[in-house]
Amino acid sequence: MTAAENVCYTLINVPMDSEPPSEISLKNDLEKGDVKLKTEALKKVIIMILNGEKLPGLLMTIIRFVLPLQDHTIKKLLLVFWEIVPKTTPDGRLLQEMILVCDAYRKDLQHPNEFIRGSTLRFLCKLKEAELLEPLMPAIRACLEHRHSYVRRNAVLAIYTIYRNFEHLIPDAPELIHDFLVNEKDASCKRNAFMMLIHADQDRALDYLSTCIDQVQTFGDILQLVIVELIYKVCHANPSERARFIRCIYNLLQSSSPAVKYEAAGTLVTLSSAPTAIKAAAQCYIDLIIKESDNNVKLIVLDRLVELKEHPSHERVLQDLVMDILRVLSTPDLEVRKKTLQLALDLVSSRNVEELVIVLKKEVIKTNNVTEHEDTDKYRQLLVRTLHSCSVRFPDMAANVIPVLMEFLSDNNEAAAADVLEFVREAIQRFDNLRPLIVEKMLEVFHAIKSVKIYRGALWILGEYCSTKEDIQSVMTEVRRSLGEIPIVESEIKKEAGELKPEEEVSVGPAQKLVTEMGTYATQSALSSSRPAKKEEERPPLRGFLLDGDFFVAASLATTLTKIALRYVSLVQEKKKQNSFIAEAMLLMATILHLGKSSLPKKPITDDDVDRISLCLKVLSECSPLMNDIFNKECRQSLSHMLSAKLEEEKLSQKKESEKRNVTVQPDDPISFMQLTAKNEMSSKEDQFQLSLLAAMGNTQRKEAADPLASKLNKVTQLTGFSDPVYAEAYVHVNQYDIVLDVLVVNQTSDTLQNCTLELATLGDLKLVEKPSPLTLAPHDFANIKANVKVASTENGIIFGNIVYDVSGAASDRNCVVLSDIHIDIMDYIQPASCTDAEFRQMWAEFEWENKVTVNTNIIDLNEYLQHILKSTNMKCLTPEKALSGYCGFMAANLYARSIFGEDALANVSIEKPIHLGPDAPVTGHIRIRAKSQGMALSLGDKINLSQKKTSL
Repeated sequence: MTAAENVCYTLINVPMDSEPPSEISLKNDLEKGDVKLKTEALKKVIIMILNGEKLPGLLMTIIRFVLPLQDHTIKKLLLVFWEIVPKTTPDGRLLQEMILVCDAYRKDLQHPNEFIRGSTLRFLCKLKEAELLEPLMPAIRACLEHRHSYVRRNAVLAIYTIYRNFEHLIPDAPELIHDFLVNEKDASCKRNAFMMLIHADQDRALDYLSTCIDQVQTFGDILQLVIVELIYKVCHANPSERARFIRCIYNLLQSSSPAVKYEAAGTLVTLSSAPTAIKAAAQCYIDLIIKESDNNVKLIVLDRLVELKEHPSHERVLQDLVMDILRVLSTPDLEVRKKTLQLALDLVSSRNVEELVIVLKKEVIKTNNVTEHEDTDKYRQLLVRTLHSCSVRFPDMAANVIPVLMEFLSDNNEAAAADVLEFVREAIQRFDNLRPLIVEKMLEVFHAIKSVKIYRGALWILGEYCSTKEDIQSVMTEVRRSLGEIPIVESEIKKEAGELKPEEEVSVGPAQKLVTEMGTYATQSALSSSRPAKKEEERPPLRGFLLDGDFFVAASLATTLTKIALRYVSLVQEKKKQNSFIAEAMLLMATILHLGKSSLPKKPITDDDVDRISLCLKVLSECSPLMNDIFNKECRQSLSHMLSAKLEEEKLSQKKESEKRNVTVQPDDPISFMQLTAKNEMSSKEDQFQLSLLAAMGNTQRKEAADPLASKLNKVTQLTGFSDPVYAEAYVHVNQYDIVLDVLVVNQTSDTLQNCTLELATLGDLKLVEKPSPLTLAPHDFANIKANVKVASTENGIIFGNIVYDVSGAASDRNCVVLSDIHIDIMDYIQPASCTDAEFRQMWAEFEWENKVTVNTNIIDLNEYLQHILKSTNMKCLTPEKALSGYCGFMAANLYARSIFGEDALANVSIEKPIHLGPDAPVTGHIRIRAKSQGMALSLGDKINLSQKKTSL
């Protein structure tokens, strides 16, 4: 049995740069040195034994010269020494010297110092030799009555481990501990005693709990947690006990400890599905979220609420608590708010939608008064989207929401204003009764809009939905007000020339003379420096956009003017008024065209915009019925088609969600009645305490074991060749931010290999947590070495290294075997995610790293290639299925994924089928990847390159 396989509970960091001391010098220090020297020598002995050295000659020296010392540090080190030192002869019998050690520990168990007593009891928990423990039993029992709680609680632990391992040494342990528990006052001692009874004799634990069930609330939180665990286990193993203990769980929901409340709420939900129980648990969760300051805790507890909501019968109970859930919005963290709003939106119903909208409106108004902060804008966007969804699902609410939201069209934050605009566009199309209200409100805020993008959208809405003569004239007035004095070119030139006259009258100071570097005179006007700033201040918004060279808004304005002019003609019968209105519209377009062609704007007008404005002028000059239909009917129909397609898609995704949640029972499925279920069948249910422990240790059982290709063997990497003196292979286990390398090392030689060390180094954003400790390998022996690696970001990492060892008895230098590289796959960190088109476009513009991958594949079908890429990169296709359906020889799709570190990865697939090369020609095109970090973009590109070609199975 190698040193690596021995059971050891103590981990010691070993500095490897020092030379191992000789046995003679250690013996000398242990015999003749002072306390300090003995301490150092003992440490060296412990490290050497951990490294596989036997050192049998030092055992008697330590017993004679070190064991009698009363120094606390030495006593603590001796506990570690006795834990790791071999205590038996090769044939398995106990060493004679251990009797002396046993006597020393019997004295320590009666020592007046409580620390020595307690630490000795802790050490006895680790002993696996019954012959050593037998003489100590009376002293251990006596420690249960010690005055100090530290000794008593460790005595309970010692009795528990001895009873579990060697029941014959203390057969009456449960009875002894039960009597101890009844009379004990200290919380930690009670907790340990109760814990032992749960595992050793559950009936006694239940008897004790029954006697003090009314005082449970007064117990310490550590004992309350153990009580919750006991009740959970008992009620799951024996459902008839529920009625007896459920009241106790209700009481524990009022505990002062957040941990107890959380566990009690989780247990209550598993024990009872009655509405009162679910409501009490949910209320407890909400209180925890509000009172706990740690955002991680808030997110974890919110997840529990989301899990509750997934159950159809629990959802109705949670709907009554929506207003309580919304109290969580007082948390400043955006992630918590996002999750809360999503949960509230999922729970909204016709009963509570009104109250929800009132709260959200107040929150929106609050964001307006807060000093500008990055998250405030994002939070406002979240609120707008939530209100949007509420109004679409409950049309009656739209009338209350729209006036408040439309104030934000003039907001400086374009993203929030764009969300409002999208909402308004959908509302005005869907709800005919709200059109007058929306148009009126839009005209009110129109002049205050600051962003050109929002301005264009507002123009489109006004042009499309103004249906009365008064509204059309109001739009024209607003446009004239926003454009300023016309014709623009003449008024701008006049302004430049005209501004000088009043200035000259005021300041008749002489023009200042300056001397240039070359010695010549230069003159400077005293008026030129102040004029541009003044001109900037007085500019109306639309005029400002045009002078900045943004003529796309002019094309949008031309379309709007054409629509309202054509509608005005159909509404007003008087020819004179008709002509006057059309002439005004044409004048505005003509003056904008003139401005575009002049040198006044910062950028000249583009040809596309000239064509659009010219087309609108032509339409207005002819006023044909066909054009009237196209401008005033077809546009609206296109919007209607788009919105209905979007709604259909949302309904489809909701249907899929609800199908997932509804557990369908097949006709021939057996029905299980709880009362008739055998105990052993009941216990096969998942134990939530066991599951949470596994999750904390990173050992969550994934459902991949069913697929033989995805089993552990698939992740084993061979590190050395079969003919190398040391054979090594590694199993790479990726668990979120950690990678655990489990390396099997086999000594293939007939020599003993000493100080066999695995030396690793990393490339990329990987960090080795600890250096694996050296081993001694017997001939043809093997051992497992574990190494932990931390991951900091999403990129392909490489782990490389070698195995270094000494051959026992050989005088040569250290031997070295170089290992193959281990490549860490980026796919372990990437998860599919979704975002809106606007967010995608914004990120596409912001991310500076782009990687362009040329399509090189043997797949001949466009859709098949896209599905293959999605599968091999873990990305999600944002382009709706309807847009990708059908066949037209080319395809463009947007893909999106997010890493577990919160990094975004975007991809745009542009592929086509070269028809001229025949039906069997492979797909061609490009994939462009964008990411914030270079590593992410390059790693994803490499992954696509590697997996492009479909392997024939």
